[in-house]
Amino acid sequence: MNTPEHLRAVIKNIPDSPGAYQFYDKDHRLLYVGKAKSLRKRVASYFTKSHDSARTALLVKKIADIKYIVVSSEYDALLLENTLIKKHQPRYNVNLKDDKTYPWIIVKKENFPRVFYTRRKVNDGSHYFGPYASVGMIQSLLELVHELYKLRTCTLHLTPANIKSGKFKVCLEYQIGNCKGPCEGLQAEEDYDRDIGQVIDILKGNTGNVIRHLKETMKDLSDGMNFEEAQAAKEKITLLEKFRSKSIVVHPSITNVDVFSIINSEEKTAYVNYLKVINGGIILAQTIELRKKLDEGDAELLALAVAELRERHGSTSAEIIVPVKPEIAPAGARFTVPRIGDKKHLLGLSLKNTFQYRREKLNRMDKLDPGHRTDRLLAGMRDDLRMRDLPRHIECFDNSNFQGAYPVAAMSVFMDAKPARSKYRHFNIRTVSGPDDFASMEEVISRRYSRMLRENEPLPQLIIVDGGKGQLGSALASLEKLKLKGKITIIGIAKKLEEIYFPGDPHPLYLDKKGETLKVIQRLRDEAHRFGITHHRKRHGKGTVRTELVEIPGIGESTATHLLKQFKSVSRIRKASLEALEAEVGKARARKIFDYFKKGE
Repeated sequence: MNTPEHLRAVIKNIPDSPGAYQFYDKDHRLLYVGKAKSLRKRVASYFTKSHDSARTALLVKKIADIKYIVVSSEYDALLLENTLIKKHQPRYNVNLKDDKTYPWIIVKKENFPRVFYTRRKVNDGSHYFGPYASVGMIQSLLELVHELYKLRTCTLHLTPANIKSGKFKVCLEYQIGNCKGPCEGLQAEEDYDRDIGQVIDILKGNTGNVIRHLKETMKDLSDGMNFEEAQAAKEKITLLEKFRSKSIVVHPSITNVDVFSIINSEEKTAYVNYLKVINGGIILAQTIELRKKLDEGDAELLALAVAELRERHGSTSAEIIVPVKPEIAPAGARFTVPRIGDKKHLLGLSLKNTFQYRREKLNRMDKLDPGHRTDRLLAGMRDDLRMRDLPRHIECFDNSNFQGAYPVAAMSVFMDAKPARSKYRHFNIRTVSGPDDFASMEEVISRRYSRMLRENEPLPQLIIVDGGKGQLGSALASLEKLKLKGKITIIGIAKKLEEIYFPGDPHPLYLDKKGETLKVIQRLRDEAHRFGITHHRKRHGKGTVRTELVEIPGIGESTATHLLKQFKSVSRIRKASLEALEAEVGKARARKIFDYFKKGE
């Protein structure tokens, strides 16, 4: 299928994440809303497959723009799709769903509240949780709740007066231990309400205390040899740990709010995402860019974005969820900075979409201008590593030895954050005997940069040594002797925790493990290690093969090399006849070799 170039670029940058996608025509009218476990694969399938349905084929022809909202799970994508369809009524979405198609869990507002599921949500003061995309999840959860807490399932009107009058009698549920008999006053309402409070905590996702209690119970049961009951407790723990009690996208407690998140980057650009939430569902998502003129902070930039986006979309929401509070709130509205709970989840979802927008924008810029990514990456490294200049030329050193023998070092080189393999170098350690990494590093750094100074070669902006404070100190000592201390940034990287050490700083730096700076450093280190191990193996291999030959009096390396080339191994030389050896190295040398091996038999 002939997909327009601008749509191919959009599809390429769509993340492999769950979410909802929206197709628009050339007049920016919404054509279709869909959900996907993988946004990238699902959206791409419209343009890579032939469609049997004429309606679908016509839809694809009309697509002029694609937008999407990233969420955390398939359930969230399903609920978000439903919300957007009901809000916008897209032309090609014909099977519209209503909240009634989804079940809710209700904690009924009554004396001795019941907990059950319903498909009918009414404003009766009860607690509703959901909606849920899976009835199976609700059934499992309700089963767990009723196993953990002995709650009533009957529909009796348990007022204090009715209970006191003896109007009710306990039923079979009490007899089999599923209920504590509040109908006859056998359970106090305060005790029952305490259980209900814990049930509400579970339904809100606050399962930590319950899980801890179950783990203690499981241990006690196991210690008491009650293995079947302990296994049942373990299964409850597993179910609770897997359970997600609510959708991030839709929650009835959040009725009408605006959500804003911000990424204030170092690129003189800030990104602000806006989510509009009505009746618990996201009905609008937009991300904009703000070009910074000065060094504006998050609060100042958010104030501008909030005013712009609320006016653009005509929002009158009384609550605005933000990561930091701007100084001035819009008239009739208040700012909320959530720390936990549903609103914190919504803020996290907004930030996730902000990061995705920024990533997509940078990817597009990188594609149009490959040098842009390099400059951006190097600028990030410069800032992360406290450098003055961009690290366009980086050299990394690694030592290698085999049981103290054949010590070598290797150097990898990156130019503009890419390997320059023609500039890699090996170093056979000359002045150090035994496995002394510190002395070896001092020798290698001295040899490398004294030569560069002699030959007037341009020095790197960054030197990396594989190791901690010891190796870094040795390398720094060599630079100091060469009067290069302070002229080149030098750091050490310790493998275990990927700690970055700077000269004179006793405390290591921990870089973002997903950040580009650490990835470049790790790749340099791995390249130096790979290059050094390859050379070391060659040297060690040659050494162990030739050692026995060159130990024969009168046999030098050239003779040994010639014999190995002809016979392929020392073992074959050992078994060769005197005549065969004479044919290769002459009578005198052949006799020495032949007699040497015969003596060893």
